[in-house]
Amino acid sequence: MDQLTAKQQRILKFIEERLKDNSPPTQREIAGHFGLAQNAVYQLVNYLKKKGYLENTTGHRGLRLSKAYLDKIRRTEGIPLVGRVAAGEPILAEQNIEGYIDLKKLFNPSDGSFLLKVVGDSMVDEGIMNGDYVMVKPTPTIENGQIGVVLLDDEATVKRIYVQKDKIALKPANQAASYKTKYVKRGDKTIRIIGKVTGCFKLL
Repeated sequence: MDQLTAKQQRILKFIEERLKDNSPPTQREIAGHFGLAQNAVYQLVNYLKKKGYLENTTGHRGLRLSKAYLDKIRRTEGIPLVGRVAAGEPILAEQNIEGYIDLKKLFNPSDGSFLLKVVGDSMVDEGIMNGDYVMVKPTPTIENGQIGVVLLDDEATVKRIYVQKDKIALKPANQAASYKTKYVKRGDKTIRIIGKVTGCFKLL
């Protein structure tokens, strides 16, 4: 959708607030609220329609948010659910995102955090089970001993990470299965730290 000017954003925000109160404004009311000439409001509203933010229904108070804009709001208010992470691609590339989960009351998605589905049982002793979703805050570095997500040989994996002088240790947490700590040489192009795990969820 085309970007809005500051004035167009203010008009759109006012219309949104009125629609939340189930009271769509007339153009005369918009003009009165902002101290603008009605002709200027007519032009601003037309720009919002042309850019795909508003649409008309019948009646005196016929302004409504467009379906495209409503879909955009739903996407941006939720936290992206990433189904995969691939080398060389941005983490939140559109093709990686399977959906959006509304957890904004618990977390602030403005830091770029995303949810990643866990595959495997290598971290069950940390309470991270196969099929769970971990909240990941993107960061290229991580403190020793933190649980994080790394991209290893084009596959995302959740492990406790230890960055040592010449190698990176990826420690699992499943004593019963006797998984071994994996060591990767620092600077090896097959490994990339994606971010640190800040939460774990079961989504029903």
